[in-house]
Amino acid sequence: MTGGFPGFPGRGALRRGAPRREAPRRGSPRSGSGQREALPGGSPRRRSLRLGSRRLVGGLRVRLVVTFVLVALLSALTATALAYRDARTAVLQRTQNTAVNDLRERVATVAAGFDLPPDQRSLSRFAAQVSEGLGARIVVARHQDLTAVSDAYADTEGRITAELRAAVRAGDGARFQRVQWRGEPYLVVGMPVTYADGDRRTSGLEVFAITDLRAERDDTAALLDSVREGTVPVVVAAALLALLAAGTVLRPVRKLGRATRELAAGDLGSRVAVRGHDELAYLARTFNETADALQASDAELRAQEAKARRFVADVSHELRTPLAAMTMVATVLEEDADQLPPDAARAARTVGAETARLSRLVEDLMEISRFDAGAVRLNAFEADLAETVRASLALRGWTDRVTAELPEGVRAVVDRRRVDVIVANLVGNALRHGAPPVTVTLTAPGGDEDRVARLEVADHGPGLPPEARERVFDRFYKADEARTRNTSTAGSGAEADRESGGRGSGLGMAIALENARLHGGTIEVGERAGGGAVFTLVLPLRRTDADGEGDR
Repeated sequence: MTGGFPGFPGRGALRRGAPRREAPRRGSPRSGSGQREALPGGSPRRRSLRLGSRRLVGGLRVRLVVTFVLVALLSALTATALAYRDARTAVLQRTQNTAVNDLRERVATVAAGFDLPPDQRSLSRFAAQVSEGLGARIVVARHQDLTAVSDAYADTEGRITAELRAAVRAGDGARFQRVQWRGEPYLVVGMPVTYADGDRRTSGLEVFAITDLRAERDDTAALLDSVREGTVPVVVAAALLALLAAGTVLRPVRKLGRATRELAAGDLGSRVAVRGHDELAYLARTFNETADALQASDAELRAQEAKARRFVADVSHELRTPLAAMTMVATVLEEDADQLPPDAARAARTVGAETARLSRLVEDLMEISRFDAGAVRLNAFEADLAETVRASLALRGWTDRVTAELPEGVRAVVDRRRVDVIVANLVGNALRHGAPPVTVTLTAPGGDEDRVARLEVADHGPGLPPEARERVFDRFYKADEARTRNTSTAGSGAEADRESGGRGSGLGMAIALENARLHGGTIEVGERAGGGAVFTLVLPLRRTDADGEGDR
């Protein structure tokens, strides 16, 4: 008869008592496994998760460590559960087989000289003799209404269940059942005594042996303690291995990140050492190939740019001599234009104007080339900005055409010639392309923290659209549709001397901005509330203790 009886914890099933000489299953009590319930002070998994949440959860190092620890913990729990189950089963199976076999052999020996039907005295002696051969286990002998116990003081009613008695009475072999009695585990084995004749009839005598399982319980508890003690080192070892693996993986990643930042900062020679043939090595190799291609492209572009600058500078320089001769011839023709026929006079004046424009273009190109080559020097002295601006306006005869608000006492360390170029471009641009009145306003610094002066040039023309304001300082850019009075933006300082209607080279505003930057300042472009463009020159004061050359 097999099957579980309800109400009995543990393995409470009744089993047949035929001896099985099978070897117990091997269990590895020190397999390095761990039991979640046995970890004191809180689970390392929870501690790792809390640590990861407080730190950078999305970091690769944290994720690798947490993953390693979780895998190790899960493996430890699985191995612990399997080892504990197999070891406990093996221990209990061995105890059960031993108890059944011992009881069977002892009963066969004692029952050979036992007379039936017994009285109370003989039944008690029978129980005592069986118990002596079983290592003083509690033995209960029953025959009809008589019951004898080897230990008269032992309470057996709670340990021998009615189900077990019924199974022994109805069967022809040994039965056993594990029970809990007063919180302690016991194994109860019962078997009927049969006659020795051929039909093996039951004699009505039933024998029960009660075996204490506390020793086996302590053995399995010791196994669990051993596994628990081995879990913490396993988790620590897993964390160390995770850190080692993370370092192995993240070290080339950090180097690649460092090289990427250096490359973004302009160090095109930054490279990453390639080691191995894994994915990280492939990534490093790809980065190096990309950096090589970028460096080659940059070198090629720089070489082409340098060639273009040298070409412009060389062409401008070579054009100066023939242009000087052409200018002299054009000047002579213009002086004698009144004595020529009308068509010839008009052609002479056109040649003179275009020759002058070409000369100014060449001068502008040479100036831009000097800026590009870094060959520009700032001959700066401390000067009064109001006086410098008035002198520039007066030199070109714009004093009556411009409304100027130039307070005295605003002094700064500037190169007067370059400030004159800036003023000529800004005011000339407003006169040619804007509409009167054109105002020039000098603003003094507002306080100790505001150590810059602002020169604002405004007109009342149509102004500049947003797309033109973004490109007004580009070289050779001409906002043909931005202004209505002419088609050019601005020319150089020399060009500003011409009357309105002359076409600019498209380099004037670029040269003005370069000169402002050379002083440590800038030029801002905006729009007036009532219409018209506003250009603001921002210059740092850069005062010195004594007059002399500037810092460049």
